[in-house]
Amino acid sequence: MSNRLFGVFILLNALDISSWFLDRYLLPFPGLLLFKGTTNTLINPLFYLYALAVCYTDFRLRPRHLWHLLPFGLLTLGLLPRFYLVDAAAKQVFLENYFAQPRANINLWLGEVQFIGYFIAVFITLKRYKQAYLENYTNTSSITYDWLFQLTATLTALHAIVMVKNGLQFTGHLQWFVGAELLVGLNATCFLSWFVLKALYNPTLFRSIDSTLEPVEALLADEPAPVPTRPVATTPETDASVRRLREHMEQAEPYLDPDLTIQDLATQLHLPVRELSVLINHHLGQHFFDFVNEYRITKAMRLLKDTAPPQATVLEILYAVGFNSKSSFNTSFKKRTGLTPTQYRSAEPG
Repeated sequence: MSNRLFGVFILLNALDISSWFLDRYLLPFPGLLLFKGTTNTLINPLFYLYALAVCYTDFRLRPRHLWHLLPFGLLTLGLLPRFYLVDAAAKQVFLENYFAQPRANINLWLGEVQFIGYFIAVFITLKRYKQAYLENYTNTSSITYDWLFQLTATLTALHAIVMVKNGLQFTGHLQWFVGAELLVGLNATCFLSWFVLKALYNPTLFRSIDSTLEPVEALLADEPAPVPTRPVATTPETDASVRRLREHMEQAEPYLDPDLTIQDLATQLHLPVRELSVLINHHLGQHFFDFVNEYRITKAMRLLKDTAPPQATVLEILYAVGFNSKSSFNTSFKKRTGLTPTQYRSAEPG
């Protein structure tokens, strides 16, 4: 689904940035020319739906998503009596005077409002995705958040150039407008080529999550308020659950699985995922990501100090304890010990 949405996103961007060289060939077909221009109202909704499809494994296009077509539909309906249903001569006159009409300014500003609204929605989606991922997953090879954030920020920067370009068409400086249009086309082409190459060289770039995963704050909102004189974290039931959890982590060592999720751990402990998520993320005050990595680093520290031959390499150890990325292992290890794995191994005891 995400690939299909991105494919349409690329095609619509290609149509949009082709204006500086393609529009002259479409002048004999005014209806097609204006229709091509109105399709840019679909670009921002497509990017938002693409972000949802990348982040969430269970994303499907539903009838409710049709409301994203509303700006395109209203614009097309508004043009029916004024453009699409008139004769060819009237269409030519409409196009020649289009940018002199107040409607052009209104449509331009509405397009900017649409862009701002959708990109705020994308950033909110990414924030929710990151929080849910840290609370429920441990595979550090997933870079969905970083990549989509980078992608969204880059698109925002490119759109700033587009805003300047669009403003130039109302200033009378036609040569500046043409130059800016060429600059936008070249930047967009380079950007889209970079994205496609990135995806080709990193076929496992994205890892989605289930959209039904709620942040712990949302789960706690449904819980009854704790008794003021007895903190939730120190109830006997909570203490027993924590002991059981830690005993399982130490004895069964589930953290050695690099793809361990909170669902997997909940199944092993015969606990509801909701209960385990609140226990780790709220009562222990750690993301599931950090909670599991704590055990991985502890085991790695023991293995690094093991002098019995044959002595494992740092790379072998990081894979053995459940990491699958050297950079993430080094970062987590230094955060815990203040040393790199190599420095820790060579350091004197005590």
